[in-house]
Amino acid sequence: MPRTPRRYAVHLHLAGGQSERVFFPRLELFQEWYQGLVNAAGQGGFVNVPISDLEGEYLVVRPEAVIALRVEPQFSSADDA
Repeated sequence: MPRTPRRYAVHLHLAGGQSERVFFPRLELFQEWYQGLVNAAGQGGFVNVPISDLEGEYLVVRPEAVIALRVEPQFSSADDA
């Protein structure tokens, strides 16, 4: 029986060397957010990045500042910092 991830950690690597780790409860929600990032890239605007499991907390970045992403499924029940 395949394991089901509890959530997905997305590691954003930004221009200038910064990195941020954000979480999505389901892969579909990440894919929806990522589509918004890709679609906004040519417009020069900003994209909201949810930074926690709480509603309404966002990191705001320019799409062209995101130079790499790593998506990591998390299976454990305990959070490791």
